[in-house]
Amino acid sequence: MKKIIIATSILLFLMVAVASGQNAADSLDKEEKVKTGWNFGLLPAISWDNDLGFQYGGLINLYHYGDGSRYPLYNHSVYLEVSAYTRGSGIYRMMYDSDRLIRGLGITIDISYLPNQAYNFYGWNGYEAVYQPQWEDDEEPEGIYRSRVFYRYDNRMFRFKTDVNGKLSGKFRWLAGLQYYHFDIATVDIDKLNKGKDEAHKLPPTSEQPGLYDKYVSWGLIAADEATGGSLTLLKGGVMYDSRDNKPNPMHGIWSEAALEVAPKALGTINEGYAKLSITHRQYFTIVPRQLAFAARVAMQTTVAGHTPFYMQPLVITSFLRGATEEGLGGVRNLRGVPRNRVVGDGIAYANLELRWKTLRTTLWNQNFYLGVNAFADAGQVINKIDVRPQVEALLLPDQNEYFDFGAESLHVSYGLGVRIAMNQNFILAIDYGIAADKRDGTSGFYIGLNYLF
Repeated sequence: MKKIIIATSILLFLMVAVASGQNAADSLDKEEKVKTGWNFGLLPAISWDNDLGFQYGGLINLYHYGDGSRYPLYNHSVYLEVSAYTRGSGIYRMMYDSDRLIRGLGITIDISYLPNQAYNFYGWNGYEAVYQPQWEDDEEPEGIYRSRVFYRYDNRMFRFKTDVNGKLSGKFRWLAGLQYYHFDIATVDIDKLNKGKDEAHKLPPTSEQPGLYDKYVSWGLIAADEATGGSLTLLKGGVMYDSRDNKPNPMHGIWSEAALEVAPKALGTINEGYAKLSITHRQYFTIVPRQLAFAARVAMQTTVAGHTPFYMQPLVITSFLRGATEEGLGGVRNLRGVPRNRVVGDGIAYANLELRWKTLRTTLWNQNFYLGVNAFADAGQVINKIDVRPQVEALLLPDQNEYFDFGAESLHVSYGLGVRIAMNQNFILAIDYGIAADKRDGTSGFYIGLNYLF
């Protein structure tokens, strides 16, 4: 189980912030210091995973506020992250965001290499793919336990993503985007993950205990020409309405967008092109000025033409990445407490509701901080299924019921609490603990990352 050493630093910061906040000069009504020029937020990445190894690295987010006349809006943001596990997984990412590089245009550029030696895969169509958590629990007796990486595969993704928007009329803006993806996919490299382990903690080889990805390939549910990955280019166009008062954590306003992404066959290695439609509505309501807000997001995306490769199905369409990835449903970006990619289909719908309370404002080290507490509820469901039932039933699997429960898909729900530590309103450390409402989605999840969910 992952041990997050950085949690100690967070706890110490909270103690200092609370103590500082007790001073009469630091109150919820205190005016913030206007920031000018360059400022930055820095966060180390230190953890241990029994299979992936030791994680080391960190991230830095640089903000340029110019003369401060637009604070807390920034002119330029540069985000850099380099973190790696000793057995190969990691995040290597650069993102640039600005509405001042070219006046009148909002521009975001993301370049990332994301090798993941244990990428989550639970099958498709939510509850129709049966999740057996005991199979990956090495504390279960022999005969029940299979492998800690049974629901994983090796996924190495390179991504170039750029999004541009410009004014149409009033708060309406046009959207355009270009993305390039390359995937190298394989079964989990058991030999590499077993290096340095004693016999009692080694993973069984996939030749003896194949994972779910290996089974889907052997059953023909994952096509041979997709099983090892590929490359593709996405072209995006759409429209956005944006009346937010503050982009990192709005207190009021609307942020909605509709976009069509098209992957032409000629611009990649895919055998068939496809198109996906995405519609997202986000709205923010002030309950107590500067202190308490209610935020809601309702979204859907679905394939409207062609065939989407299996490795693209978990990716959620968005005009602005708030983390290294936007994946799901399940995990830190949408259904907190539900395992990442637990709910994957040809079409998905999801909703998030949050109460956001800014409990404390203070100034430390000449920087503006606030401490926030969130209560949230998340929900999602497959609305357009990947049709595997005829293929599965033709296989006449004797243990079919251990893997498939056709017709079982329904709403997936999770709920929980979170903490936010924000510096100068833009660099926001996020800590969330989510609980799955249904045992078919596991139990819970603990997350440390950046930014509000939306």
